[in-house]
Amino acid sequence: MNLESKTIAVVGACGRIGTVLVEALLEAGANVVAIDRDEKALLGLQSVHESRRNIIYSATDITDVESISRMLTSVSQHYGGLDAAVNTAYPRNANYGKKLFEVAYDDFCENLSLHLGGYFLFMQQCAKYSQANDRPFSLVNMSSIYGVMAPRFDVYEGTPMTMPVEYAAIKSALQHVSSYVAAYMKGTQFRVNCVSPGGILDGQNAKFLADYKKHCNSKGMLDADDVVPIVLFLLSDASKYIVGQNVVVDDGFSL
Repeated sequence: MNLESKTIAVVGACGRIGTVLVEALLEAGANVVAIDRDEKALLGLQSVHESRRNIIYSATDITDVESISRMLTSVSQHYGGLDAAVNTAYPRNANYGKKLFEVAYDDFCENLSLHLGGYFLFMQQCAKYSQANDRPFSLVNMSSIYGVMAPRFDVYEGTPMTMPVEYAAIKSALQHVSSYVAAYMKGTQFRVNCVSPGGILDGQNAKFLADYKKHCNSKGMLDADDVVPIVLFLLSDASKYIVGQNVVVDDGFSL
């Protein structure tokens, strides 16, 4: 995928999917804006790509409109404008990840506000930026298969893991809010789509991996690399007529 004419932001650039996307975009010739609110992690990413000249770094908080605005201004000054973005951020509070009966109301609301609210705010500001500058813009939001289907709780049996209820609420709502914004912006040069990956490998225990794979076509849990091609496609002009869609990449887990 040739993205040499594009300036593309990666939100959550220091995360599992974000770091792989940054590398893939650089290899595809894009100018990259690596965005993360963790300044220390950004410095680590910068050390990995210190020989690159087509990447800049921005400590941006997607729950803060002024922080997003400063980033957009900085990118415009440095590269002349922003053409696309992919949001892989995963904001959450310290109590995130508890089982259903252990989730406090305040934690549920805070995690929706941080995650879904942050994705909404970034989406809103990108749409405004595109319209104000009369500039084509493609945004890809990272959702999940658990925004499409009910959890398969059997794969978590015998492990300390669970699928958080906040995650289901966030990722399903993200798909609908993305289609809402796509419909609202119809007739403009702004478009937004979602990608919904299956589970991503991250050191999970062997029992979980085996039980998960039973529901899949061949591989089971995915590597972050497996999600990259569809994201690059949606960021490119090759997908310019794909608007408001959700693309599932899960090796058949949701079937």
